[in-house]
Amino acid sequence: MGQRGYEVRRAKRRWIGCVVAVLLWTAASAQIRYSVSEEVNEGTVVGNIAKDLGLDKSTLKDRKYRIVSSAMEPLFHVDQNDGILYVRRKIDREEVCERSSTCLINVKTVLENPLEVHYVGVEVLDINDHSPSFPEVEKTLEISESVLPGVRVPLKASRDPDGGPFSVQQYRLSSNDHFRLEVKDKGEDGKVPVLIVQKSLDREAAGSHSLVLTALDGGKPPKSGEMKILVNVLDVNDNVPVFSKDVYSVMLSENAPVGTTVIQVNATDLDDGPNGEIVYSFSNSVSHRLLNLFDIDPTTGEIIVKGVIDYEEKDKYEIEIQASDKGLAPLATQKNVIVKIVDVNDNAPEIEVTSFSSSIPEDSRPGTTVALISVNDLDSGLNGKVICAVNKDVPFTLSPSLQDKMYSLVTKSPLDREKQSHYVLTITAKDAGQPPLSSEKTISVVVSDVNDNSPEFSMSPYTFYITEANEPGASVFSVKAFDHDENNNALISYHILRDGSHENKLASFLNINSENGDILALKSFDFEAVKTFQFQVVATDSGTPSLSSNVTVNVFILDQNDNAPVILYPLSSNGSAEGVEEIPRNVNAGHLVSKVRAYDADIGYNGWLLFSLQEVTDHSLFGLDRYTGQIRTLRSFTETDEAEHKLLILVKDNGNVSLSATATVIVKVVEPKEAFAASDVKSAAKDEEGNDVTFYLMITLGSVSVLFIISIIVLIAMQCSKSTDYTSKYLPETNYDGTLCHSIQYRSGDKRYMLVGPRMSIGSTIVPGSHANTLVLPDRRRASGEVR
Repeated sequence: MGQRGYEVRRAKRRWIGCVVAVLLWTAASAQIRYSVSEEVNEGTVVGNIAKDLGLDKSTLKDRKYRIVSSAMEPLFHVDQNDGILYVRRKIDREEVCERSSTCLINVKTVLENPLEVHYVGVEVLDINDHSPSFPEVEKTLEISESVLPGVRVPLKASRDPDGGPFSVQQYRLSSNDHFRLEVKDKGEDGKVPVLIVQKSLDREAAGSHSLVLTALDGGKPPKSGEMKILVNVLDVNDNVPVFSKDVYSVMLSENAPVGTTVIQVNATDLDDGPNGEIVYSFSNSVSHRLLNLFDIDPTTGEIIVKGVIDYEEKDKYEIEIQASDKGLAPLATQKNVIVKIVDVNDNAPEIEVTSFSSSIPEDSRPGTTVALISVNDLDSGLNGKVICAVNKDVPFTLSPSLQDKMYSLVTKSPLDREKQSHYVLTITAKDAGQPPLSSEKTISVVVSDVNDNSPEFSMSPYTFYITEANEPGASVFSVKAFDHDENNNALISYHILRDGSHENKLASFLNINSENGDILALKSFDFEAVKTFQFQVVATDSGTPSLSSNVTVNVFILDQNDNAPVILYPLSSNGSAEGVEEIPRNVNAGHLVSKVRAYDADIGYNGWLLFSLQEVTDHSLFGLDRYTGQIRTLRSFTETDEAEHKLLILVKDNGNVSLSATATVIVKVVEPKEAFAASDVKSAAKDEEGNDVTFYLMITLGSVSVLFIISIIVLIAMQCSKSTDYTSKYLPETNYDGTLCHSIQYRSGDKRYMLVGPRMSIGSTIVPGSHANTLVLPDRRRASGEVR
């Protein structure tokens, strides 16, 4: 007695808890509907479920998107890669939905993490793949000549396995004077032709009539079937049988044994002899399905069970019976017998896990949904009422949903993965029939860990190189971090740390894609303004609470040829590159007239300058050293030479796209008297001044070059310490052989020069440059006035 009270109290608590979880189910379900024709090939696309429901295709596979079906061979399957519903095998609508006007198949699809259930309705559209056919090719009827016009003779209906508009839609009777055709709509059993006498028969005039009955379906074009009818005209039999009741109705239990008497009907005929003897049979309108389930005794009128009666298949049958006499022209009467099927408890409950999360975090609160359980019992009434329960010794319970026969499996107490990381749950479903039937389902639940791993960068620190004059808004480099956690705990977002410090001020000109770590430059960098800087990138996961880590990014700006040469001498008072030089007429060949000095802010080949004469009054008088910019006389002056000469000098760097500037030198030839002495003094002062400028310029450029070379060496050492495969991007010349620099010495006029630049491989072209890479060395072998 105490045990029964405990069970009652527990059942009440379980029932009260069932009301909680309806919102979980309704929020996780959606309804869409597709249609597909029968007999389509395997693999035919039914519809894009993921697109229509707005699901993310990239997560379908990880969330184990699938169809839940209890059938051994499901009709459909869903592709986890793109969420498209496909036909798995050919569908015969007549097999799946026999004689149903609408063939709708409900497909249940499931997503995990989070749990989602979506119902998809697929309507199987009928095609006209069958022709109507009659049970008999030829039919013989015997009709008495005394029948009055209007007598009805039911004929066996033509059967077409197709449904809807492709089933039998109309009948046609061949042209004749005595009969017409009427079609009776029997609803589920289709249209039944009835032959009606429209003109009195005269056996003496015509003993028989040959007719052709044609059945047509609703196809375009329609398909048809024919039956030949032979009507034999008999002599008089003027009384029809009469049933004892207007309506016959009976209750029959499902699974009644074969041979069980359903009901006995009775009819009488006032005629005598054979015309009054009754024969019972089923009407011609009775379907083949009913003929397989029931039989009738032609003598006694007993209807008996012939096949298996299943309430779940159909709960009511309407059978049209016929009583005929044995007259020469038999008369018949039809009557409907209604058989109502009574349900018995012959189906055990079915348990279906429609949505299941095999893993649950250990910090889940009580009431967290683990799975959605649906139960179904094909029986009705109390036989179909199901109660669900889960084993007691687990921290889980079943919560009923407002939707009938739906439960949510939820946590009822806190979980501790360190104590137990795996649970095996047994779900029991029992109906309320007598005796009750039950079934069980076992599922496994794994307790997962929480977010305990910070993101890690693939490198630390990062080193990147950007060519100056980069395009603003374009991606310049990218950082990448990974997280050992799963799902959202491993979903990483990036941002640049902006602390407002002076060292971090250039970070304001950068932006980072928070999803993939691509870093964009918001402005163009200028090598001449800044050569290197660093900043920090922070990677944060999406766990709760989130974890983060940062990395230092070193950025080096690479030079481009974006600065044109600047003329330092000659330079006029108005700022233009133009100067006037005076020389005596009696100077010898090789005399130093002037020297063009230029400067380029770029480095390397981009700052290596060459000088050339673009315009000159007399090419035979003056020559220009292409490396030093010195202008010297090529021969002595004659009396016929002009007194003033204009020289246009082009100064060009050696960048891939070279930049240039021009200078104009006007040489005036004066007579060799006092002017000659003054010219010598001026020339000496100019040489001395040139030597001083060259000396200071050499010191400045040498210092810059040394600092630059030291930076390159330190950078290479840093990269080599991280990777032996590192190749410097700082010297991207095609002929660079891996050596940092070399020097080339040469003489020009009365000066000796040394070119400093990248080492070239054998066969490379040496292109000397500007003063940025040229050192002027003192001549230790010859006097300053020697000409070479």
